[in-house]
Amino acid sequence: MLDTPANNGAPRAAADGAAASRRQFLAGSTAAVVGGSLATALASPAVHAAGSDILKVGLIGCGGRGLGAAVNAMKAEDNVRLTALADAFPDQLEHARGVLSKQIGEKYAVPPEQGFHGFDAYKKLLATDVDVVCLCTPPHFRPEHLQAAIAAGKHVFCEKPVAVAGAGCRSVMETVKKAREKNLSVVSGLCWRYDLAVRETMNRILDGAIGDVLAIQENYLTGTLWHRGRNPNWSEMEYQMRNWLYFTWLSGDHIVEQHIHSLDKALWLYGDKAPAKCFGLGGRQVRTDAQWGHGYDHFAVCYEWADGRKCFAYTRQMQDCANDVDDYVIGSKGRAALLRNTIEPAEGAAWRYRGPRPSMYDVEHKELFAGIRAGKILNNGEYMTASTLMAIMGREACYTGASLTADQVLNSPTRLGPEKYEWGAIPVPTVAMPGQTKFA
Repeated sequence: MLDTPANNGAPRAAADGAAASRRQFLAGSTAAVVGGSLATALASPAVHAAGSDILKVGLIGCGGRGLGAAVNAMKAEDNVRLTALADAFPDQLEHARGVLSKQIGEKYAVPPEQGFHGFDAYKKLLATDVDVVCLCTPPHFRPEHLQAAIAAGKHVFCEKPVAVAGAGCRSVMETVKKAREKNLSVVSGLCWRYDLAVRETMNRILDGAIGDVLAIQENYLTGTLWHRGRNPNWSEMEYQMRNWLYFTWLSGDHIVEQHIHSLDKALWLYGDKAPAKCFGLGGRQVRTDAQWGHGYDHFAVCYEWADGRKCFAYTRQMQDCANDVDDYVIGSKGRAALLRNTIEPAEGAAWRYRGPRPSMYDVEHKELFAGIRAGKILNNGEYMTASTLMAIMGREACYTGASLTADQVLNSPTRLGPEKYEWGAIPVPTVAMPGQTKFA
């Protein structure tokens, strides 16, 4: 990894019991289909555990995904209100007020005193009477914010990925256990798990429609994303945070921040068990200018599970190239494409999903709220952590040129990022060079 050994990040568990739980996590599995059906969600009682008809929602992280999540949450049902906002940047907070007050109308119920900014804004929001929080900051902050939300007794919608290094994964593993003990929901932003067409396609594959799954090819080949530029009044810390996609300590690089959607579906197909090992290759071929931070623009990773099955994963962010985003599943008796929702068995008729297609971004909030009201708490913690770990494994294998195991990456002492969160000068990380950059 590129940074220095852990400092004040998620602590390493020293006890034998914690080590055993990590081994169990790597070998264990969770249910392949989460959250129940949309029909169940819509039929749930209209009273939540606290006895009030209104669920109060707080948003931590008011960027584009945060605004989208807030709108999706408010569309999920009638008896919800947005009552608190938090963001590191005051201008982003004010922008969110304007956008959301227009988009969600009377469901916008954020008084002036419940809009918070700064690095500690999340703490102030969690001290309010919100029932549910949406965690939508850059991924680096996710372990700390999730831990604080569960400690405060809040249900959580948690955007992906949940960490940028193994230390963060360990922290999240412990937090989701505490959430289960406290009967608090943790619903993941790995949204394809909440897409009805993908669910049905996945169910048929797992039921044997193409025989045994032998291999998977994951493509996330797409164009470039946004860049906010550089303002001479910004410190280096502010510049990096406003352009967080291009700094590994904030985003995990795009294999973690974006390609995790593809990797999560491969994990789902293989019973939600983390791969045993991987190797990969990648680099920055087009985005070589300093404005792009130190991230790569392409990765190719071969993941292998304990039983020998493999996933070949490719992701690229480059303009004017051939694009393809889909999951190709090769079985002993046919093949399937998950996002095309097609199954082609070696014998018999081909199948394509033709059912309802509500927005998966709405469904994840519908099922979160329905579970809270019905007392059927959802906890997506295991698979969201395993998919994050899988993505980090691939990044580190490409950055270093090493073949790495899941256990090595999960138990790495490295914590990415600065020791203190404050506006000012921070180092600009160097670009990883395979064979020269060493895995810690």
